[in-house]
Amino acid sequence: MYRINGVEDHIHILTSLPPGICLADLVREIKTGTNKWIKQEGLFPLFANWQDGYSAFTVGHSDRNDVIEYIKNQEQHHKKISFKDELRTLLEKFRVMYDEKYLE
Repeated sequence: MYRINGVEDHIHILTSLPPGICLADLVREIKTGTNKWIKQEGLFPLFANWQDGYSAFTVGHSDRNDVIEYIKNQEQHHKKISFKDELRTLLEKFRVMYDEKYLE
């Protein structure tokens, strides 16, 4: 893992993914483990569960430091543009089909 950070309604993780690991399996393990930990520790009393969906993007090695800085400063960044608006813009820019229910 290179960087992880979160705000009220989402987290960003920058990691490398070895060829033998399926993205869906990694996300499932992260969600399952953190769901249990958050509830056991009572960290966020209003936390029920992670949402069903997720977004994943590939990043070139040359962009890694820029993405790390973005993740470090995501709280300030999302004061300018909401996560939902930014994600919607990215998905539409790259013509990715998505279900609006995952942006709620």
